[in-house]
Amino acid sequence: MNVLRSYFIVWFCVLFPSIAFADLPLTVEDLITDKGKVKIDLSFSYANSDKKGVFTNEPIDIQTGPTSFVSLPTLIGESQGNSDTLVGTLGLRYGLTAKAEIFARSTYLYSENRTSDVSGMSSDSDSRFADAWAGVNYQFKKDDDTPAILGFAEVALREKHRESSRSFKSYLSGLTIYKALDPVVFSLSTAYRLNQNRKDGELVYKPGNMLLFNPSLAFAVNDRVTLTMGLQWTNRHADKSEGKAQGFRRTSTDMLMGVGYGISKGSTLSVTFKANASGSSGADLRLNWLHTCDAVSCKLPRFLC
Repeated sequence: MNVLRSYFIVWFCVLFPSIAFADLPLTVEDLITDKGKVKIDLSFSYANSDKKGVFTNEPIDIQTGPTSFVSLPTLIGESQGNSDTLVGTLGLRYGLTAKAEIFARSTYLYSENRTSDVSGMSSDSDSRFADAWAGVNYQFKKDDDTPAILGFAEVALREKHRESSRSFKSYLSGLTIYKALDPVVFSLSTAYRLNQNRKDGELVYKPGNMLLFNPSLAFAVNDRVTLTMGLQWTNRHADKSEGKAQGFRRTSTDMLMGVGYGISKGSTLSVTFKANASGSSGADLRLNWLHTCDAVSCKLPRFLC
């Protein structure tokens, strides 16, 4: 029972990493960047995936944030494949008002793929810019007698595909509802990503739309450490090439566990592990560093200098 209890109190810090350094109770002020403040958001994600059998051009999705993903396309054929992917993301968040913040982020990836089929074994690697996004977070309601409500919306400034890059072809919006009952925070996030047709070389390509639900729970151990846990359910439609579906609609359920640590005032380090429970194979490990400073005189913490 103690093992089950310990396992149950683990995920929410990556959804809102700055919570880890907050004094109890955990409040919405830590979720939205204060007016005039800047947050530097740096993360590294590692994903490992193993596939066997017949591939139907289904992409591999690597999660780079609570609601952000990078997709790697795969080829059609019968074989066995194993891949490692490292994704780095740099983001900036600015407190526009007491209730709203604007943000932007850019992602770069490196991947190595190993395959085996009837023609033999092969391997290849890829290193490239992945995408850049911008958006806004807004607090619609505070946490009082009823749960708090936060909304967010994003647009892809640039996305790199197999051959071409396109702008303003993908959009994402969603809501987060949470309730703090010291020292525990319950939350539910939902997001929908809409993708439009775009040219990739000579082909008309459309990534599949995605729906996401993420119920989670956080337990603040003290003023510096937060243990977190959650489930994530995703529903992803098949990609389309020249109007024809490449594969089929896929659903998956993942378990997320993590820990956040307040390094110093304004700096938080968090680690999240995502393991697939059903629907696909593979796992993600994400390291995130969040640093808050004044917009005019932003300085890096001493341990980075």
